[in-house]
Amino acid sequence: MTELRIIFYEWFEISLIWFTGLLALLLLLPTRFFEKKIKREIPGGQINEKTVMFSRNLLKPGTERYANYYTEFPEHEVPDHNFRSKPGLLSEKAAFFDPFTFNASKTIFESITSFYPLVDGEPVAEKMEIDSNKLRDSIRKWILKEGAVSVGTTLTHEYHWYSVVGRGDDFGKKAQLPHSHAIAFTVEMDKKMMDTAPYGPTVLESARQYMKAAMIAVEVAAYIRKMGYHARAHIDGNYRVVCPLVARDAGLGEIGRMGLLMTPELGPRVRIGVVTTDLPLPVSKQRDFSDMIRFCKICKKCADVCPCRAIPFDDRMEIEGVKRWQINQESCYTYWCIAGTDCGKCMSDCPYSHPDNLFHNIIRILIRNSCIFRYFAVKMDNLFYGRRPKSKPVPEWLQGNVKNRKSTTDNRQS
Repeated sequence: MTELRIIFYEWFEISLIWFTGLLALLLLLPTRFFEKKIKREIPGGQINEKTVMFSRNLLKPGTERYANYYTEFPEHEVPDHNFRSKPGLLSEKAAFFDPFTFNASKTIFESITSFYPLVDGEPVAEKMEIDSNKLRDSIRKWILKEGAVSVGTTLTHEYHWYSVVGRGDDFGKKAQLPHSHAIAFTVEMDKKMMDTAPYGPTVLESARQYMKAAMIAVEVAAYIRKMGYHARAHIDGNYRVVCPLVARDAGLGEIGRMGLLMTPELGPRVRIGVVTTDLPLPVSKQRDFSDMIRFCKICKKCADVCPCRAIPFDDRMEIEGVKRWQINQESCYTYWCIAGTDCGKCMSDCPYSHPDNLFHNIIRILIRNSCIFRYFAVKMDNLFYGRRPKSKPVPEWLQGNVKNRKSTTDNRQS
């Protein structure tokens, strides 16, 4: 009997070892070499910036611009009246009002407007002779030295440009400029600050990184103009281009389920800066991010954690000739106007948003290489971090300032 027990345990151990080895082999099997590349979707038209929520928020009731807009887009009047009935972004009456983070954010956003006169200008009269490859590399290294995470260049396409300017003094004018090339870069949003989403530190971190992106973009555009070429910086509140599409085509990532740029290093936890120019620069090598689309198809965590259910659970759909996910921007922005912050819950909880370190980079590589590991990674992320993670504590240097008021919208998560 004892011998039988020993034989049984030996076979059990051998079977367990074989099972573990087989499971590891399946999880690590590089299936991406056999997977069909997902075609990159190319928009057939341009976005009118006037229809973007940030532009619609600036419309003042009783003005001619307000009346003209809702004559042109009557379907927007009811949802826009809804968000205007809420306290508003960075309002003292908002659900998560905090005097420090809200006022600090306002200060930074107001400071960004001081860059507006510097985004464009006339170049010097004489063009310098350049080595385009060396110049591209120098600009890239400079941008990285200034604190960016990734940098790429691309030819500009019509769909990169808004059709019409929706904000500022150029409201209603044609947005497209005769610029042949674009430089796109990303800056990191601090993980600890974002993990407090949707509370005040998230909007403060947004403001900080919009400021960093603005500073870098304005510097680079001014430098290019001093070389005799036209260049324009595209910064928060003063865009002519759809930054995520430019950054995607510059090889920095892919557009994910939440409608944001998903980067291989930090997921959506980035802000984007863009400089367009007529300086002829070599374009970045295109990278295949089909694995990100496939991961977004099975993960759906951002849709689960969204407080207002603005992110779709369904697969990508063909919208205006392009297969993509489309969030409900009215629902999303209305929640911002209730919370008083730009939420950031989807960005914070995305499995790709984990820190850029050795462990998580190995996970990202395995997700990229194996279709089986993608399912395993979703299950493990849910196990270790939770399917609907709770907001992390506010950083110590901000504690004592935060007043977490209960939002009626929070109940939608239960």
